[in-house]
Amino acid sequence: MISAWRKKRTEKRVTKRGLMKKTNTELVIPSQFTCPISLDLMKDPVTLSTGITYDRENIEKWINESGKNQTCPITNQELKCDNIEPVLIPNHNIRKMIQQWCVENKEHGIDRIPTPRIPVSSSDVTEMLAKITNSSKLEMQDSNMCKELVIKVKNLVNESDRNKRCFATNGTTKVLSAAFLEFSEGKNMTNASTGEVILSTLTLFLPLDVKSKSILGSISSLCFLAWFLNNGSLSSRRNAVFVLREILKMEEHDKVETLLKIEGASEGLVNLVKEPICPTTTKASLLTIYHMVNSSSQASKSRFVDVGLVELCLEVLVDCDKSICEKALGVLDGILSYEEGRKRAYSYALTVPVLVKKLFRVSDLATEFSVSILWKICKNEKRENNEGCVLVEALQVGAFQKLLLLLQVGCSETTKEKASELLKLLNVHRDRAECVDSSDFKSLKRTF
Repeated sequence: MISAWRKKRTEKRVTKRGLMKKTNTELVIPSQFTCPISLDLMKDPVTLSTGITYDRENIEKWINESGKNQTCPITNQELKCDNIEPVLIPNHNIRKMIQQWCVENKEHGIDRIPTPRIPVSSSDVTEMLAKITNSSKLEMQDSNMCKELVIKVKNLVNESDRNKRCFATNGTTKVLSAAFLEFSEGKNMTNASTGEVILSTLTLFLPLDVKSKSILGSISSLCFLAWFLNNGSLSSRRNAVFVLREILKMEEHDKVETLLKIEGASEGLVNLVKEPICPTTTKASLLTIYHMVNSSSQASKSRFVDVGLVELCLEVLVDCDKSICEKALGVLDGILSYEEGRKRAYSYALTVPVLVKKLFRVSDLATEFSVSILWKICKNEKRENNEGCVLVEALQVGAFQKLLLLLQVGCSETTKEKASELLKLLNVHRDRAECVDSSDFKSLKRTF
């Protein structure tokens, strides 16, 4: 196993050591200063219960990449563990000797390794989380102390993956979610500042566990998140929508309905699409809206229509990447299931050209959404007194030949049924517009 693990590091090691040889071929690293795994100079030497010293980064990768291996790579002896993870004791003597050797060989281009930070322990984490819990309780709430503690947690998590794992395994997200709920009870500026820090720290642990999402899905927490969507800084608005996306992934209709009833929640999400912070935030906003429009009543969806979501999604579709395109089409597919949404689509000039354009060249999912949306607006056009304008426009921009091509290439059964029905609807108006250009089929790969 150790030899296989070493092979993964061969290229990096060869490059690094090759540069050293070019600098001075006579310089040799003392064997007691090299890690038995990587054969490189140790930066943070730690000793296992077997007495063998390794570089911390390498032995931690060995343990994690080997499926939580609990044995020493050299001796194959079982390691002594503290709770879950093996005990890694910092070897200060070796580290000081390595630093001294680096200083002595400074003229050879060797930089002195910095003194490593001691990683956080499970007992340290438990103590910090207990203090956060106590300082966030309503009866003895100390916003400033809680904020300082959470900032300390955030800094430690950002220091190393090892620290992050230690915090995650000790239930940090549940404690932070509970603290966020406590501070959501009174939305003063002090509590908002603490809530913002908690929110940014929570996003470091995404995806969240079910218990944490359940706590954050309470009415008070959802109101606090909606407040951040509309009143927070750019980073807190971004973090708020990331957490909302996590909550709504649970697909619990009661949480969706609660969020829809909160003043400013729908508008805040739409504004993040209208005034994008970054592509990741836009995707999270669209996905959150998608869960809302596909899990709520018609009356609730009308709120999204009123704030201009239909027109906004169509504008986004004009020029966007694949992921945003799929999510925007998914939102449209949900909101155009209702008459109010379709009326907005009928009155918007870009609707049909954009949808027909997205039938191909994006993805299978985008194609299915596009067909579904076209089917909804074309099927209901006559009933909603639109006098066949959409069908004629669809013919003029090439919908007929693209749908024929889709049936030829292949698609899901549901999409195939909708495409076939659309072709029948379009066929009625084929005398009013040019339908098929034979040149469109020149590059088609036939199956016969």
